[in-house]
Amino acid sequence: MQKALSPTPAHLKSVIANAKVCLRLIVLLSFCGSIIHVLFTYSLFVCFSEVFPVQMEGVRLVVNKGLSNHFQVSHTITLSTLGDSGYRFGATYVGSKQTGPAESFPVMVGDMDNTGSLNAQIIHQLTNHVRSKVAIQTQQQKFVNWQCDAEYRGDDFTAAVTLGNPDVLVGSGIIVAHYLQSLSPSLVLGGELVYHRRPGEEGTVTSLVGRYTGSNYVATLTVGGAGAHASYYHKANDQLQVGVEFEASTRMQDTSMSFGYQLDVPKANLLFKGSLDSNWVVGATLEKKLLPLPLSLALGAFLNHRKNKFQCGFGVTIG
Repeated sequence: MQKALSPTPAHLKSVIANAKVCLRLIVLLSFCGSIIHVLFTYSLFVCFSEVFPVQMEGVRLVVNKGLSNHFQVSHTITLSTLGDSGYRFGATYVGSKQTGPAESFPVMVGDMDNTGSLNAQIIHQLTNHVRSKVAIQTQQQKFVNWQCDAEYRGDDFTAAVTLGNPDVLVGSGIIVAHYLQSLSPSLVLGGELVYHRRPGEEGTVTSLVGRYTGSNYVATLTVGGAGAHASYYHKANDQLQVGVEFEASTRMQDTSMSFGYQLDVPKANLLFKGSLDSNWVVGATLEKKLLPLPLSLALGAFLNHRKNKFQCGFGVTIG
């Protein structure tokens, strides 16, 4: 039996951060058309993805308010010159079933904008080995994406089944099964099988994945019918982290490579992230915490040399 504990504010922030990263991936993947695959590879590539700067544009104000050790709400106002300006309300609930240093269940996180569009997910640890997740995305009154999955974690392996966007009347949906096996403390290998069906089309895609973890680096590789993806993450020291990514898509007949780094200056409360890819897109973000105030500032700039486009953003986070 897991002991029920009241999470500390620091623990709550860590759990919320992990849940929101996964929620952002769900939103991102819904536009990319592969909502399952990144959720599968999330646990493999999370260190690498945190190195790269998040694209910013316009002005953003975020106000976070912790109502208790379990519940937090957020208000986000975005002013944009390229997209739509608007307001988003977010809420996060973290239960008292603590299973690890940064894991408490159940976790419910979601946000809704001023048009009524909703992104939400619920994660719960049913037993010591079984974890379930339900995620939905709506666009105003219409359901855009929804998925549910069940995951079993053994002592040295993980197996999961995911069902995405099922429609019995139309006869469409996605079923994904994946398996990860730890062969040693450093090496993890696994595979994934994706079956998708919609009117006039159905097929399967298989992928093989691997991850090798060293003392201060992580290397990953995914090879399958949809293409290949490789990444390398290296922690040079407590201040500097770098990452390199290579991706080849058989559907798009395209390859790309990206380089990113993160520089942390704790004495100045500064966090800098930069990136450069093979399409000659250069990006950078700078985050400054104004301690002891619960206030942080963020600046971002991105330049696409090939398309001759530039965009920048400014953000303020309170709480």
